[in-house]
Amino acid sequence: MEESNKYRNFNEDFSLEGKTAIVTGASNGIGIEIAKMFARKGADIVCFDLNDSEELKEYVTGLGRKYLSYAGDLTVTGDIQAAVDMTIETFGKIDVLVNCAGIGFLEMADESTEKVWDMTMAVNLTGSTRMALAVGKTMINNGGGSIINIASQAGVVALERHLAYGTAKAGIIQMTKQLALEWGQYNIRVNAVSPTIILTRMGEMNWNNEKGEAFKKTIPSRRFGYPEEVAACAVYLASDAASLFNGANLVLDGGFTIC
Repeated sequence: MEESNKYRNFNEDFSLEGKTAIVTGASNGIGIEIAKMFARKGADIVCFDLNDSEELKEYVTGLGRKYLSYAGDLTVTGDIQAAVDMTIETFGKIDVLVNCAGIGFLEMADESTEKVWDMTMAVNLTGSTRMALAVGKTMINNGGGSIINIASQAGVVALERHLAYGTAKAGIIQMTKQLALEWGQYNIRVNAVSPTIILTRMGEMNWNNEKGEAFKKTIPSRRFGYPEEVAACAVYLASDAASLFNGANLVLDGGFTIC
């Protein structure tokens, strides 16, 4: 097939048929919606989280897709490697990694603690980077793949009480660019998605109030996001339609960071 046809005749439904995807943090929140949408698009799902999700397992298998779970800790390198090895043993390859697992503790800078800083960096930045490295090495051997890192608008602009969280997410964006630069030659695409406040169950608890209404007035679109909108971005980046996206950071924030 001519190169032009290879890259131009992609599935316009953004199909993920035949792909195997690891989603970290897939047991709840944004992660579970990404995993569900990937399954709807035809992917087999590997859930990497502290706990398995019976809900996700039933959903994925109910669609006729294969499901694998590894209950592990992103701060433990051995857990990361074991999950990658188990995925390769089961499916033979990893086509997509979505680094979605993360934690968020907010502190004013002058009240910041070592505990919050160390935990945030260990999970959000170090753990995600180590997962990307472990998966990426298998992708080099198997002809390529797509790595999608969930960052944040807090990694793009400074926000109060976001010293550790924002710094970690900024690091994720830079890690994305670095791996995209070095691994593009292996047909590995590495991209990021940086959402605004997303109305997961926890997001609704924290932001369906006067504070949230005030924040929305600073967003040109005057609203927050939904998990399915982040999932849609991830589906696109995982699909063959996004084959020229590499090192990009899709800022999903209703225009907040343009101001």
